[in-house]
Amino acid sequence: MFKIILFPIDQSREALETVSKAIELALSEKSQMIMLSVVEAKRDNMNNPQSVASLLQKAKEKVEQAGIHCDVVEREGNPAFVICDVADELNVDLIVMGTRGVNLQGDNESTASRVIHMAPCPVLVVP
Repeated sequence: MFKIILFPIDQSREALETVSKAIELALSEKSQMIMLSVVEAKRDNMNNPQSVASLLQKAKEKVEQAGIHCDVVEREGNPAFVICDVADELNVDLIVMGTRGVNLQGDNESTASRVIHMAPCPVLVVP
């Protein structure tokens, strides 16, 4: 059902915790995974390109150790827009992403909330 899963990753603790759920789903669905790193033009501690690249490599190794084919895509821009654009461009079947525990219904400013509203495919948000 989900041949291609897009897994956006940032430097947050939630992203590392979410990778286990993405792996579990990819294994059960026999899916390939695409990990996406989006760095915003305005950089902060959660947006440091070197830190994100290091985390991305660790997560990719974890995915590949589970026997899942994984490609990596790195882009710059607004995370929500880039995630949705890449999902559309690569024709993914599902986006799996974490959230920082923000109330998704009332918070239209969170990346997860924006992705839910704009995504061209289903979105699984892991709290």
